[in-house]
Amino acid sequence: MTKAAIDEALRAIGESADEAIDLAEAALLCAAHEQRDLDLAPSRYHLQMIAGEMKRAAALDALQPSDEKLDACCDALRYVMAEKFSYRGDDENYDDLRNADMVAVIQRRRGLPVALSILYMHAARTLGWRIEGLNFPGHFVIRLYGDRQAAILDPFAGGTTRSIQDLRQLLKAQSTDKTEVKPEHFAALDNRQVLMRLQNNIKVRRIQEGDLKGAERALQRMLLIAPGYAELWRESGILNARLENLLAARRALTRYLELAESDQQRQRAARLLQELGQQLH
Repeated sequence: MTKAAIDEALRAIGESADEAIDLAEAALLCAAHEQRDLDLAPSRYHLQMIAGEMKRAAALDALQPSDEKLDACCDALRYVMAEKFSYRGDDENYDDLRNADMVAVIQRRRGLPVALSILYMHAARTLGWRIEGLNFPGHFVIRLYGDRQAAILDPFAGGTTRSIQDLRQLLKAQSTDKTEVKPEHFAALDNRQVLMRLQNNIKVRRIQEGDLKGAERALQRMLLIAPGYAELWRESGILNARLENLLAARRALTRYLELAESDQQRQRAARLLQELGQQLH
C-alpha cells in the first residue's frame, strides 16, 4: 500500500463509528503506517485462519457464551489462540517494539498484552461473542460475557482466567505504591481506545529511546484514528516543537485550542501558542 492509501485507510477509521472498527485490521494498518513496504496479505490470511479455527472449535460443543457454557467458551478461545496458534506474552523481551507491531506479533506469535488481546477479541468476535478490553492499568486484559456472568481473561498468560484477587496481586506486583484495584479499572474500553493503548506503547518506547521522529509518527497514526482526542493534539504540538517543526507544532496546538473543553485546557493551549509564536518570530 502507498503512504497515501494507508493514511486514507486510517483516516476512514477515524471517521467511522466506533462499533464499525475492525480492531485487528486497524492494527495491521498501523503496522503498515510504521513500515511502508509491509505486505499485509499473509497477516490477513492468518486472521481468516483464526476465524476458521474458532468456528470449528465452537461447533464441537455448539458453543455460545451463555452462563452455562461460558467456561467452555473460554477454553475454546484458549485452545485456538494459546495451543493451536501458540500465542503468548513476550516476557523475555517485553520492551521490544515488535511486540506492539501486529504484523510482527503474528509472525512471532509473541506480543504485549494489548496486542494479544486484539487477536483474542478478533477470534471471539468472528463468532459474534461479546468481548471487550478493560481499562486495567499496566496490563491489558479482556472480558468475555455470558448471559449475566462474565470472565476476565489474560492473553499475555495464555488466556488464563483471572479473578479479582489475581488482578489485585498483578497490580501490586507492577506498582511501587499501594495502588488498589478500583471500579474504573474494570470499565470497558471502546475499539478506538484499545487502538490508542496499542499505539501509545510505541510512542512511549520511542520517546524513551530518544527517537522523537518515531514518536511523532506514532502520534500521526493516533491522530488519524482519533482526531477528536484533544490531548493528542497537545502532545503533537509539543513534540513537533522539540523537533523544530514549528509550523506543524502551531497547527497542532491551534487544533488543541479548538477542541479544548475546559478553561484550564484553553489557557494551557494559549500559553503554548504564545511561546511558539515567540520562537517563530
